[in-house]
Amino acid sequence: MISFDQDQWFAIHVRSRHERLVASLLSNKGYPCFLPTYRSTHCWSDRRKEIEIPLFPSYLFASFDPNQHVSVIKSSGVVKVVSFGQQLAPVNPVELDYVQTILNSGQLVLPWPYLAAGDQVYLEAGPLRGMNGIIVRTKGSLRLVVSVSLLQRSVAVEIDRDWVRPSKHYIRLPSCAVPAAS
Repeated sequence: MISFDQDQWFAIHVRSRHERLVASLLSNKGYPCFLPTYRSTHCWSDRRKEIEIPLFPSYLFASFDPNQHVSVIKSSGVVKVVSFGQQLAPVNPVELDYVQTILNSGQLVLPWPYLAAGDQVYLEAGPLRGMNGIIVRTKGSLRLVVSVSLLQRSVAVEIDRDWVRPSKHYIRLPSCAVPAAS
């Protein structure tokens, strides 16, 4: 598992379908990379196949010294490092940790449209215990949606309704803090 709390992590915008290549190139240069993927069944006229697809198409995450970002930008397939003007924008490490936890949970994971508003919930049980997110009901099942604000992209994971408690039952703390017991 990758630890996101040691160094700054940045979102890297890459050419379409170059996520794995860029992750490999950056890893070979010594930059830790995180390329979250999910499994999806694709159908062609003659066959069906389960393949791994990037959770955030055209993006991956890497840790590097912001003063050395030119080496990253000059890598083949890199379009840019996500920034605000000339200032590189680090990704919230808690959001990356949540994405990694979801991917390791064994639950069905899907990309999801970015949601800025909705019912905030806290998971007090199950493999995702301790996470906060937005709850969504889809075709009779519940999903927890966790967002990467910088990219305005989200991830959805199926959850059991018994795991969920409204966030209002917990003291609201910064996203990196642990909720208080009731």
